[in-house]
Amino acid sequence: MLTDDELLRYSRQILLPGFDVPGQIALKSSRVLIVGAGGLGCPAALYLGAAGVGHLAIADDDDIEVANLQRQIAFEDGQIGSSKAEVLAARVKEINPLITVEAVDRRLMGDELVRKVASVDLVLDCTDNFTARFAINRACVAARVPLVSGAAIRGEGQLAVFDSGVAGAPCYQCLYADQGNEELSCSQAGVIGPLVGMIGAAQAMEAIKVLAGVGQALTGRLLLLDAWRMEWREMRLAQDPGCPVCGAGHDL
Repeated sequence: MLTDDELLRYSRQILLPGFDVPGQIALKSSRVLIVGAGGLGCPAALYLGAAGVGHLAIADDDDIEVANLQRQIAFEDGQIGSSKAEVLAARVKEINPLITVEAVDRRLMGDELVRKVASVDLVLDCTDNFTARFAINRACVAARVPLVSGAAIRGEGQLAVFDSGVAGAPCYQCLYADQGNEELSCSQAGVIGPLVGMIGAAQAMEAIKVLAGVGQALTGRLLLLDAWRMEWREMRLAQDPGCPVCGAGHDL
């Protein structure tokens, strides 16, 4: 059930046809893990917290640096040197004190990552390297937890939903092999600030759709954004039968 405070706070989305009170209750009862509290994780966490996701866990082992402030909108100059996860969790809690927000100020790896993923209803991958993305994907496939994946660099972004609970749906590794991928960071290639805000906000939108069971999620589709031309392209994705993570005969 929703309290009077919650009905008022979330009234604008409760008014939406197809969402209504059941959609809000679904968000309230959901547990979400956001891995990465940077350019993507900041807007994603702020929007999901404001929307009323009942429990948010935010994981990141980095501290705030001055170069982050150009795009990581939850942080301020006076917080340089502080834990990203802790500062972002506190900011989300300031926006919405009705939810539970957990800061995980370390890198989730190995068994701890597997356990954490298995304890939530949905994961947002807001990381910036293939090693982390592959590990998160494996944990999500093993636990059959939907994964909302986002990436942004230079002026280009991408967004997809990978849900192994949907028959025939691909996983992240169906899209990218785990060898030979270019590891290029924003510190090397640069990135324009509003781009990460757009992709992070879109990740939050996809998460809300999946959790509340409304709309059509990006499962089996990849969106590619060229921000300099403001052009979106869509690619259809298919499961790779030979995928070592989700394909036939795979060994988790």
